[in-house]
Amino acid sequence: MDAILYASVALVAIAFTVLVVYLISTLKTLSKTLEQISKTLGQAETQLKEVTEEAGKLLKKTNALAEDIQEKSEKLNTVVNGVQEVGKTIYQFNDSLQSFSGNVKNELKKNEEKVVQIIQWADIVAELKEKMEEIRRRKKQKKIEKNNKL
Repeated sequence: MDAILYASVALVAIAFTVLVVYLISTLKTLSKTLEQISKTLGQAETQLKEVTEEAGKLLKKTNALAEDIQEKSEKLNTVVNGVQEVGKTIYQFNDSLQSFSGNVKNELKKNEEKVVQIIQWADIVAELKEKMEEIRRRKKQKKIEKNNKL
């Protein structure tokens, strides 16, 4: 019986040794894995810092761009308002011009006969003036011819 007891204790010792060897192997593998995870996390932390810095710079640039766009938008609104005012003024001027043109047409229609008579009289006066100048030229010509004969 003692032999069985010794054999059992030896078997338990061998099993415990195998278990310890297996645990040591597993713990070494776990240790290597944890070291790699630690390195990876360190690299990720470094990259995260870089990304955070870049994001901060990008955010600042975006804010500056947004402010610039806002300023230019306000200036553009001023220009658009000015153009609208010019458009209103042109529209009012056009209305006034059409009204004036209509009034002139009405007055011309009312005085059309008088205008025609004035034009006819002007033609008559122009013809008379031409005839008078022709008569004067002829008289001068006759005088010159008369003086040349003498």
